[in-house]
Amino acid sequence: MVIDGLPGGRNPAEEKSGIRGLYERNRILIWVCVLIGFNQLGFGSIVPVVPLYAESFGVSQTAIGLTIAIYGLARFLLNVPTGVIADRFGRREALALGGVVTVLGNVICGLAPSYMIFLSGRFVAGAGAAMVITGTQVMIADISRPENRGRMMSVYMGTFMFAVGLGPLPGGFLAQYVSLAAPFYVYAVLGALVTALAWFRVPETRDLRADGAPQVGGKPLPFATQLRVLTAQIGFLLISIVSFATFFARTGGLFTLIPTLAQNKIGLTAGQIGVGLAMISIMGLLLAYPSGVLVDRIGRKMVIVPSTLISGVALLAFAMATSFFTFILACSVWAFASGIAAAAPTAYAADMAPPGMNAQAMGTYRMLADFGYVAGPLSLGFAADLFSTEAALYGTAILVVAAGLAFAVLAPESYRRTAAPTADPAIAVAGRQDKR
Repeated sequence: MVIDGLPGGRNPAEEKSGIRGLYERNRILIWVCVLIGFNQLGFGSIVPVVPLYAESFGVSQTAIGLTIAIYGLARFLLNVPTGVIADRFGRREALALGGVVTVLGNVICGLAPSYMIFLSGRFVAGAGAAMVITGTQVMIADISRPENRGRMMSVYMGTFMFAVGLGPLPGGFLAQYVSLAAPFYVYAVLGALVTALAWFRVPETRDLRADGAPQVGGKPLPFATQLRVLTAQIGFLLISIVSFATFFARTGGLFTLIPTLAQNKIGLTAGQIGVGLAMISIMGLLLAYPSGVLVDRIGRKMVIVPSTLISGVALLAFAMATSFFTFILACSVWAFASGIAAAAPTAYAADMAPPGMNAQAMGTYRMLADFGYVAGPLSLGFAADLFSTEAALYGTAILVVAAGLAFAVLAPESYRRTAAPTADPAIAVAGRQDKR
């Protein structure tokens, strides 16, 4: 599989064939995926452990939920500062620092003698996650061209989802046979590995122009100026709203309300619920690369709009499910919608970034999307208590569909396929020596 490539034999890397040639053509993408894979493997390993670890301190369900929400809050608060760090000091520096913060946060969690210290560790770990995730997405935006951005983002997202989905398996065994704290220490080790990879293996991409050549002179615009330029673009605002609605529905609906609804209303066992949620992860992984191809062939908007509307339909299906079959059907609809859109929103947001503003664009986009990570569980939990779980899901479906329709009507298409290829940033970096 070749995602990148330069026509005309202008780079020695393209003359190589086989595994070595594939590596040379996609060196940055490969190392970024290795880095995010280790990071998300660590994150996935603590997913089943966090509630149990918090419960061991004898706290309430609300306090247990707060350990998840505060992680999202840290991501929300640190996404934009990560963009500033990536612009001012470099992408590798942001990633390396994120790995260090990840180590610190998870060591605090593992050693925590009390709930409040554990909560503070979760916030620190969330800050590290923001720096790593935003930093890697900035690098993908740097090295990709509009015509291959969907595929590059899809490879990244496929690695991301595979690692998160695999993580609970070793994490669960470590918690069962070693201790509840063990997965946090493993995540800390993986965070240290992220720092090492960022510093020694991942090339710097900050000074690349859109055509892949090194950028000569010029400093990034001031933060306030970049933010003003970005938020003046209706497309950027609308894709951020779509992603907010999607995160809101995923964390508040799929991860919080739907398992409870399936157990209490339909009478499903934990194993049956797990089958449905696992199927979503597997289908998402299988659809990741086809999603990227589709996004690059027919455009971002033609994928984002249908997938967002279908996500709203899936939420309605969950609310109306009355049996294991209808629950699995709802899971299938959600899996198709989220899987086929995997690369599209991030690719669109990167397309909207003016030259030299990749870091700020991705940081702002991640901040607005991650606000849904925080608001979803809290808002929908309150709505379910005040009205009903079904009513909360109906309301979320309306929110998601409204975001999709607004994007359909008001957002411009950010990319239309043309026959003429442009130079490849990934190869431009692969073909020159790093200077440090």
